[in-house]
Amino acid sequence: MIYEGRVSMFVMFCILTGLYMWSISNARRGVGLQTRRVPGLDALDEALGRAAEMGRPVHYTMGLQAFEAQTFASMEILRFAATQCAKLDVRIITTNYHPAVHPIIEEVVRGAFVSAGRPDAYRADDVRYLSDNQLAYTSGVIAILEREKCAVNLLFGPFYAESLIFAEAGYNAGSMQIAGTANTHQLPFLVAACDYTLIGEEMFAAGAYLSKNPVLTGCLMGQEYGKYIAVALMVFGAIAVSAGNRFLIEILSK
Repeated sequence: MIYEGRVSMFVMFCILTGLYMWSISNARRGVGLQTRRVPGLDALDEALGRAAEMGRPVHYTMGLQAFEAQTFASMEILRFAATQCAKLDVRIITTNYHPAVHPIIEEVVRGAFVSAGRPDAYRADDVRYLSDNQLAYTSGVIAILEREKCAVNLLFGPFYAESLIFAEAGYNAGSMQIAGTANTHQLPFLVAACDYTLIGEEMFAAGAYLSKNPVLTGCLMGQEYGKYIAVALMVFGAIAVSAGNRFLIEILSK
């Protein structure tokens, strides 16, 4: 049947939409705002303060970014970091890999300086497009870390073979390093080489965690409730299949 499975999908859509709206409403009223502490995000203020004390710049890389979920999550962290750098009068050097993402990053950083009341402190030359070739981009980042002697190295986004190279270059430059990625095959390298590492979904929650925006926080809470429902349905489905209850299976498949 052409409508097979559509009813259950529609019901789940309505339930999840209702949960999101309810969570956002609660967040706006300050109800149920309990988020787990994320040491890596809490350490951002410490790291940026360290850069201000040392009088050295901050380096920010999104890895081999494109238009994907990790990139948009990283933009929220960049917005926070750039705002704090503007307030502390610290240079932030952002290196970009993807030419289509570069102008968006320029606006994110410029907007952060404007919102901090320091538009005059924004330096267009510090938002740098290097190359869309992996090795060329990696070489460019290493050169910047060594030449600028960055006090802080922030790595948030999709990373591949260059992750450990970036971390080692930051270590050699004496940088405090905070990283985050959803690429599980690179997490061991970042955990081993960086001071703090955001693992998987911690990075996607960073925007809500740092901004305390009620809409973002409500969406985060709604996602958690949706996970609880998904786990409950999986457990229920496993029990139903194990019991051989064909009637329940037929209902769930409609």
